[in-house]
Amino acid sequence: MTDDRSLPRPGRLTGSPAGRALAAELAARWAEPHRRYHTTDHLRVVLAAVEPLAAQAADADAVRLAAWFHDAVYDGRPGWDEERSAQLAQARLPACGLPAGQVREVARLVRLTAGHAYKPGDMNAAVLCDADLAILAAPPAAYAAYARAVREEYRHVPDAAFRAGRAGVLRELLAKPRLFGTAVGHDLWELPARENVAAELARL
Repeated sequence: MTDDRSLPRPGRLTGSPAGRALAAELAARWAEPHRRYHTTDHLRVVLAAVEPLAAQAADADAVRLAAWFHDAVYDGRPGWDEERSAQLAQARLPACGLPAGQVREVARLVRLTAGHAYKPGDMNAAVLCDADLAILAAPPAAYAAYARAVREEYRHVPDAAFRAGRAGVLRELLAKPRLFGTAVGHDLWELPARENVAAELARL
């Protein structure tokens, strides 16, 4: 596991004792030993990917906080993990001085990462989802490491069942008219992401 001291700290969480305690809690959650893909490294990639897109968000601070929370609770249960992570944001962020509306927005964004489905014009959601999917456009070696980590997170699933499930996910991605909802994300990542996903599907 990469040393989490190099993580960019969530700025809105460092101005009070409660905020600093929460930042430390989140960093510890992302470093839990049972994680294979949803790790500190994944969080770092998502946070970095937010930055070139941040100007397109209506509330970039909420997006960054949602990135920190989006898999803060991780038990390998899709949908459940995102819901518990959103509940964690709702429980912890008010003590850090965030306005109630921004707390609600963070929780909303965390919940929608379960399916990456959002309405046109929802730019906070587009920025977060694009950042979460940016790994799809990684250089081939990094993409291969990502695919191996995903397999390790589902190591309890037999190979044939995993290949069938993973192939379904990849086909769904390729069937989308576009993978990235922001103009910048589309320009940066659409083509290499599709090439990587198609190559992985061919290997299964």
